[in-house]
Amino acid sequence: MKDDQKNFLLFAVIAALLLFAWPAIMHWFFPQQQAASTQMVNGKQVAKPGATPGIDSPAALRDRAIVLADGPRIAIETPSLKGSINLKGARIDDLVLLGYAETTAKNSPPIRLLSPSGAQGAYFAQFGWQGAGVQAPDQNTVWQASGTKLTPTTPVTLTSKTATGQVFRIDLSVDQDYMFTIRQTVANVGQAPVSVTPFALVSRAERSKDVDQWAAHVGPIAVAQGAAKYINWGDIESTPTQLSTTGGWVGYSDHYWLTALVPDQRVPVSLQQRGTAKQTYQADYSLAEPLNLAPGKQVSYSSRFFAGAKEVKQLEAYQSKLGIVQFDRAIDWGWFGMIEQPIFYYLDWLFRLVGNFGVAIILLTITIRGLLFPIAHKQFESMARMRVIQPKMKALQERYKDDKQRQQQEIMKLYKEEKVNPLAGCLPILLQIPIMFALYKVLLLTIEMRHQPFVFWIRDLSAPDPATILNLFGYLHFTPPSFPAIGVIPVLLGVSMYFQMKFNPAPMDEVQKQVFAIMPWMLMFLMAPFAVGLQVYWITSNVITILQQQWLYSRHPVLKQSMKKEAPAK
Repeated sequence: MKDDQKNFLLFAVIAALLLFAWPAIMHWFFPQQQAASTQMVNGKQVAKPGATPGIDSPAALRDRAIVLADGPRIAIETPSLKGSINLKGARIDDLVLLGYAETTAKNSPPIRLLSPSGAQGAYFAQFGWQGAGVQAPDQNTVWQASGTKLTPTTPVTLTSKTATGQVFRIDLSVDQDYMFTIRQTVANVGQAPVSVTPFALVSRAERSKDVDQWAAHVGPIAVAQGAAKYINWGDIESTPTQLSTTGGWVGYSDHYWLTALVPDQRVPVSLQQRGTAKQTYQADYSLAEPLNLAPGKQVSYSSRFFAGAKEVKQLEAYQSKLGIVQFDRAIDWGWFGMIEQPIFYYLDWLFRLVGNFGVAIILLTITIRGLLFPIAHKQFESMARMRVIQPKMKALQERYKDDKQRQQQEIMKLYKEEKVNPLAGCLPILLQIPIMFALYKVLLLTIEMRHQPFVFWIRDLSAPDPATILNLFGYLHFTPPSFPAIGVIPVLLGVSMYFQMKFNPAPMDEVQKQVFAIMPWMLMFLMAPFAVGLQVYWITSNVITILQQQWLYSRHPVLKQSMKKEAPAK
């Protein structure tokens, strides 16, 4: 009895540590939980209030509208983007993503990706030249534009002539989605040869508001020498990261959004990521070798600039059609990429088939459990054999209760004689762990799941359940901390786990019985901050398990009879 009390006390301590340490564990080892995009107020669901030039450092911040009205601009209009280009400095510095809103509210504004220098959250791209013996345009140069609007069918040319006799031109075009094509040309109409180097940069005045995680990168990113480099913000504040490569790209990754400078994939370049102690950052590239230009000659260099959403299929299409090396690595799939990507494509196909992402997750769960059913069948067969030999095991435990080593030897001998594998029941659980983690990352990392509704109050399957029970669905005017904020869906998860465990044969050890009794309610709290879509997967899996158990009990009567015999003792 004393041993049982010690074991239970040890379990209680471990359970308490797990409960209170779980937020810190999640912060390190799991992708950052997306905050619920809605909240419950008085029982109603409402939206929440949502070697290149030096790093840009404006003297003071002004209102964005004032900054945008400061100088001449040309508009950007595509089916996916809306914004403008600043003719002063030839900067793409004003861009919103028309297909994505900040919240699930009907009147929510679109996601703003780029903002001009001098405004809050300045974030922009610039293209230019450096050179010897030449006065190249700079951030104060006002370019002349060939048109007033950049669209997929109307490209625009920017022109500037310098005092040293060179004519600089930037030909800009954009596709239907998120890719700009930039052709930089310089014509030497002077009397002396010049040496020029085209460059491009992305300047960012502050870190992303999304949190960088061990399993979900947010921050500086680059692809060089065929490998993706996920770089920490702090690392480049003290020491710039410089990478030489032929083929690759450099930019910044948010949770769902990306900016990327894509140089000519056939020309050697030097990629660079750098920052300052004030947490301002710049990604840029320049050619490894300058371009020498004789009098009367001209030279051109083409590159691309991506600014938009990290849509899986779109990134892969750019990678294959434009030959951009490892462009799909903008999404940090991580170790389980070989599982995550098939799950994403199957889930996306189901969604397009049924039109509801929650239903698609349920169908995915049915598919996975169907594939694992042969293993589950073997698990139950092993459980049935274990139940048959339990009287013999109890006899051995009683006979050798003072000799634990001999007891284990005799039990292992019994397993061998009866052809029982005590670990067979663990296999389905072990197989589900990478599947659960992969689905979790798919729901959190891929933008295709963002703001997808299910039923009733569930308007975003990639966020936690907003219907918090502890404040009576918003009727009590306080917001509980994220850890104990239990929603309706987590409660359903706990209930389904409870009934699933009730159908399992009770373990012989009393401490194990206590552990299994409390586990469903621990999981209810631990899973509450996770995406609702993952909880829908788990609840569906538990319901399917219960149905499978009912059918398998009918196939293995000895297991059912054993449970009935144990029932009165509970």
